[in-house]
Amino acid sequence: MKPDFDKGDGLLPAIVQEYETGEVLMLAYVNQEAWARTLETREAHYFSRSRKAIWHKGGTSGHVQKIKEIRVDCDFDAILYKVEQIGGAACHKGYKSCFFTRVEDQKFEICENMVFDPKEVYNK
Repeated sequence: MKPDFDKGDGLLPAIVQEYETGEVLMLAYVNQEAWARTLETREAHYFSRSRKAIWHKGGTSGHVQKIKEIRVDCDFDAILYKVEQIGGAACHKGYKSCFFTRVEDQKFEICENMVFDPKEVYNK
């Protein structure tokens, strides 16, 4: 048994949750190569749709995601990674979670504090 990569043109969504709290940190996409690297290293790897390349989460920032548990849905076409988020931030924009914007009364509001300054981390 393995995820059904034939669905979604070879890319499956991966929901990423913090293992200890259950907080949703991000959503990304996984192809067969990213899946294999994740299983091999026990650190999250994804496929960047914009760059059309595999990326190791935290490879640049040091904010890696250590895999604690992996689940797949009933149709084997969605993946759930439960991770230990190293460095306190999953979002490349410097927030703990990529879901740092709340929508209320049709207004978008940032509802979390930044963990790090992306300019300092990515413009080394």
